[in-house]
Amino acid sequence: MPLPVTEVERELRHTRLTRFEGYKRADGLWDIEAHLSDIKSHDNAMKTGVRRAGQPIHEMWLRLTIDRQLTILDACASSDAVPYPGGCESIAPAYKRLVGLNLARDFRKSVKRLFDGVKGCTHLTEMLAGFPTAAIQTFAGEMPEERGDGRKPFQLDRCHALDTASDTVKRWYPKWYRKEKAPA
Repeated sequence: MPLPVTEVERELRHTRLTRFEGYKRADGLWDIEAHLSDIKSHDNAMKTGVRRAGQPIHEMWLRLTIDRQLTILDACASSDAVPYPGGCESIAPAYKRLVGLNLARDFRKSVKRLFDGVKGCTHLTEMLAGFPTAAIQTFAGEMPEERGDGRKPFQLDRCHALDTASDTVKRWYPKWYRKEKAPA
């Protein structure tokens, strides 16, 4: 259901698109790719020159190669359009420092430590926040929800709807349902 129509006249000034795509590779690994673009609907005067309406201010890419345990084995960053050519894109090699991190274990905390402030690119680093859930969605259907070792399904107790005390879990995962919420 879309947002309600606003009563106030508006003019589109900016569009940011972020897209994630997950690929199963022939070698058994997985590539998760992210693409970010920022586009103005009007000419935009910048220190580095005017960007015409429709020309991207940012056009950036990140690829993480992961294994089934969500460990990053390779990382690659690239920028096709940046506001400060010669400066912005020079940080791309720093994103190799992601290798060895795990998307499911303290990933966002590690990203902040590695790339906070001038240690990274604001936009590339923002994209990293979406990689854990993009990877999980890429794996959906590839692995059984009910684990063979008796542990509860990965997604339970990771969001509001899948709280093991919720009606959703009671209906769809009755084995894992508990009547009371865990203390916060």
